[in-house]
Amino acid sequence: MSEWYERSFGEDYLIVYRHRDFSGARREVESMIGWLSLPQGAKVLDLCCGMGRHSVALAEAGYEVTGVDLSEVLLREARTLEGAEAITWVRSDMRQLPLAGGFDAVVNLFTSFGYFEEDEEQVKVLKEIHRMLKPGGKFIIDYLNPAYVIKHLVPHSTREDGDTLIDESRRIEDGYVKKNIVLTSKTDSTPRVYQERVKLYPLEQFSALLSAAGLSLKAVHGSYDEGEYHAETSTRMIFTGTRPE
Repeated sequence: MSEWYERSFGEDYLIVYRHRDFSGARREVESMIGWLSLPQGAKVLDLCCGMGRHSVALAEAGYEVTGVDLSEVLLREARTLEGAEAITWVRSDMRQLPLAGGFDAVVNLFTSFGYFEEDEEQVKVLKEIHRMLKPGGKFIIDYLNPAYVIKHLVPHSTREDGDTLIDESRRIEDGYVKKNIVLTSKTDSTPRVYQERVKLYPLEQFSALLSAAGLSLKAVHGSYDEGEYHAETSTRMIFTGTRPE
């Protein structure tokens, strides 16, 4: 039985998340540039790059970018973007990267963390981030804020994309936020069903995972627009830190 993330990040993912735009990615990268304070030409790894929006924006900002993702479908889309030729695209599981490291920064965005059942598997990802970074290198991990998600969870929503009905149900269960997605086409009534599942790590637990991987946490932002994280009101937990010298 394949894992949920092996099934979900395929052709239908492109439909479900088509609404995510490049202007948002560029604004987020502007904030990241300020947090990273890297010189032009610095080497940046976009870990779980998805459709490549942030990778391209980082390359446009003057960085040497490598984008890694497990989904060949999403990498195919990324390679079609304007500016994609400047980026090195790699297909890999984020727990075991076929790269030597030496990066000035690693970014992990749009809640591309917490996919696994065991904490040890999440720590494997963080240890790979540590291995990828030069001593003194910097990381950004953009993760959901569990308290905000629990408080503002929308149990059910529907929308249409062309001839496809997208039905999404969300729940908190066993320490995860779980989303069931059902896509039904007007030309084919057979539903396509997917599940997304992300483990909910409050700040203290996430900090402990970072420590277990040898990473040093410097700051937590509540969004790309605000400095300080507030547990009850911030939409995100965006961790910034370093691999110690």
